[in-house]
Amino acid sequence: MSAVFPTVREVLALDPVRHGTPRVVAGNAGLDGPVRWVHVAEVPDIATLLGGGELVLTTGIGLPGDDAGLRAFIGDLADVGVSGLVVELGRRYGSGVPRVMIAAAERRGLPLVELRRATPFVRITEAVHALIVDAQLTELRATEEIHQRFTDLSVEGADAAEVIRQAADLSGCPVVLENLSRQVLGYDPAGESAELLLDGWEQHSRRIRPAGRTAYDPASGWLVTVVGARGQDWGRLLLRWPATGDLPTHRAGESTPPDAGPPTRLTILIERAASTLALGRLIRRDAEGLERQIHRTLLTALLDHSRPVDEVALRAKALGVVLDRRHLVGVMVRHRADDPAGEGGPEAGQARLRDLSEAVGQALREAKLTALTSAVDDNAVGALLALPDPAAEDRALSAFAGALRRVRLDGAVRATSGTEPARAASVVEVSRAAPGSEVSRAAFGGEGARVANDPARTAGGAPGGLIVAAGSGVGSLREARRSLVEARQIAEAARRDRRDLPVFRLPHVGLAGLLHLLRDEPRLQTFVERELGALLEYDARHPRERLLDTLRAYLEQGRNKTAGAAAAHLSRPAFYERLARIARILDADLDSVETSLSLHVALLALEAVRTP
Repeated sequence: MSAVFPTVREVLALDPVRHGTPRVVAGNAGLDGPVRWVHVAEVPDIATLLGGGELVLTTGIGLPGDDAGLRAFIGDLADVGVSGLVVELGRRYGSGVPRVMIAAAERRGLPLVELRRATPFVRITEAVHALIVDAQLTELRATEEIHQRFTDLSVEGADAAEVIRQAADLSGCPVVLENLSRQVLGYDPAGESAELLLDGWEQHSRRIRPAGRTAYDPASGWLVTVVGARGQDWGRLLLRWPATGDLPTHRAGESTPPDAGPPTRLTILIERAASTLALGRLIRRDAEGLERQIHRTLLTALLDHSRPVDEVALRAKALGVVLDRRHLVGVMVRHRADDPAGEGGPEAGQARLRDLSEAVGQALREAKLTALTSAVDDNAVGALLALPDPAAEDRALSAFAGALRRVRLDGAVRATSGTEPARAASVVEVSRAAPGSEVSRAAFGGEGARVANDPARTAGGAPGGLIVAAGSGVGSLREARRSLVEARQIAEAARRDRRDLPVFRLPHVGLAGLLHLLRDEPRLQTFVERELGALLEYDARHPRERLLDTLRAYLEQGRNKTAGAAAAHLSRPAFYERLARIARILDADLDSVETSLSLHVALLALEAVRTP
């Protein structure tokens, strides 16, 4: 029942009720129950006309005269779920209500109140109904404020941190946003200790298991909703509503008994916040197109299949870039380090990316290469090379890397003299993608990495070197997306590689690097949960056993149980027993090569997800 209704205890504190000198004679435990309405009744069979939640007022003149009848009357009221019974003394009962009524009400937990002084019932009903209507209007206004606030945030394109802050501000409760692997993406402690809120979060979160997409888990006190759009869930938004005692301050008329769930407005709030987060993520995937309101670019069309490839080829040809019957290679160029926060602000970051885009375009021209090229996020530039045949691939990539190194050196001199490099004619701006999406996190490095250490270049504010990465060559435009995405993956993984290679290719990237790159991908997180979720939940409930470490030792030692026991610092019998328990928990055959391989990949993916 909604928390907008006053409790029996609050009704008894109203002036018209206090005028009657009320005394609770039974059912004290039910005084925090909500009062949905007030009903005056003088007939014994009134229960059939009630719907539950009513506070019944009576003088008792029509009640049964025998004990069995009184017990039945109290039982009928309790069965229908009334919130309480108020009996005015004087007309039927003089000094007090019959003991049989008191005993029956106490047994059923039904609040029974005596009014020892005559009081017009109409004043009580008016006061309570006014309180209910006022509280409902307050709740309606609060709900309207929630809708308006999150509509404004959606229109303004607010980031996740602002959405979470507003949710905490409107609710007065701590709010946490996590991904599917229970890693915290953002939070607002609402004035509480952030350290205590997030301590051991993953294990705590795995114990929060509400039923449904939006539900309250009374055992933990968290209201939870799933975050996602277009059938792709990528996280959960959680709001902590205290299950006992320490409740936030409510608006007038709001009260929640200790064992009740959160008010309806908080369910509305968390769902609106979740939808705003999901919409914001979709918008950021195409932010550039929305901000500039121009048109989707050709590279974006290839990456998200928003246009037929024939149309892309036709429009590219109009730009002077022939893609038909060409050998296509996806390339990504990026700074090895992201733009440091607080150094120069957004304008400096945009200038840094613009310089990189111009350098890539200039290098393509100097290497006499045909390509579509575009910025793909705040730090990276992508290109789709169109080569005459596969044999030209290695030579073209080497020429491009060398030209980019020379352009960067020349750019440092131009930056010193104040000369701006000419903008590449083939540069096509594309939408900035959201972090973790398919077109974000592109990367490049290599010979150009040495250029950034040049004093002139450092003076220009471009920290770190460059990474150049190339995907596998493809023979048709329909396969170009695969090469571009592969280049993005290689480039991101190469950021963890300290080698100074002219061009990074797929053989240079190991499995751990690839999984690190995909750590924000919901499908990878879903895979980890499917493979290891049961074991992670077991460890969350039994933190001392650490069965996940036992499984890791077993797999890292090539399924050699003797070596695994030594690595885990356990006796062989204890190690074998733990492996048997792991097999039961995961319902998996640990002697199976295929099963062990899948679990090992899931462990590596879990490490990648947990690593910043």
